[in-house]
Amino acid sequence: QVQLVESGGGLVQPGGSLRVSCGASGSPSSIYVMAWYRQAPGKQRELVADMTSGGSRYYADSVKGRFSISRDNAKNTVHLQMNSLKPEDTAVYFCNARTEVPRRQYWGQGTQVTVSS
Repeated sequence: QVQLVESGGGLVQPGGSLRVSCGASGSPSSIYVMAWYRQAPGKQRELVADMTSGGSRYYADSVKGRFSISRDNAKNTVHLQMNSLKPEDTAVYFCNARTEVPRRQYWGQGTQVTVSS
């Protein structure tokens, strides 16, 4: 009952910045955590950052200090601000949302982020 749509991916030079966004529809008030994952070619999908409805944030060590996750007041949109981008950040970035009643996970379609000179 939750649909996720990502936007904001693209090509950026090393050291540059990019913001990806994810809008939730359906029953966004039922979401208790929203997250960003990424998957590079030939690699496992990995958790980049997440944020709970209570405001707690988590960042992977590889992005801590460079990336920032935020949610709007209605908790129906999540953003990932990516600064000081490196080529190793190149991946498809996926939005993820989790509910507890019922217990479910939802995924967006992914948006490509490419960091290259």
